[in-house]
Amino acid sequence: MATTKTEIKKLKPGKYCVIDGVPCKVTSITTSVAGKHGAAKARLEAVGLFDGKKRSIVKPASSEIEVPIVEKKTGQVVAITGNTVQVMDMEDYSMFESEIPEELKGKLESGVEVQYWIIMGNKIIVGLK
Repeated sequence: MATTKTEIKKLKPGKYCVIDGVPCKVTSITTSVAGKHGAAKARLEAVGLFDGKKRSIVKPASSEIEVPIVEKKTGQVVAITGNTVQVMDMEDYSMFESEIPEELKGKLESGVEVQYWIIMGNKIIVGLK
């Protein structure tokens, strides 16, 4: 579980965070004005990277939230079976299987190099190399 921490008010849409132990991409963040005796609140809405579920939290804007560390790697497509693709890492030649993202369906074929990310132990294909 490679994560770091940052304040909620420093996050922007398009960045990543961890909500309920799931890595998510931030879709929107709104902050309320600090009151006379209270702290500003932030409402963070995000979508899970691996399950596509919408999640939201409301916390003080100065509180900390976990941010996943994204490890970017390159791999080569070995085989395609239905909605899954088998990929070989270009550095250590290890193999893994992953689901084909919607935007890459029909574009992948054996021998093509892809870029994938390792986020909190899970691997996701993000694009063609």
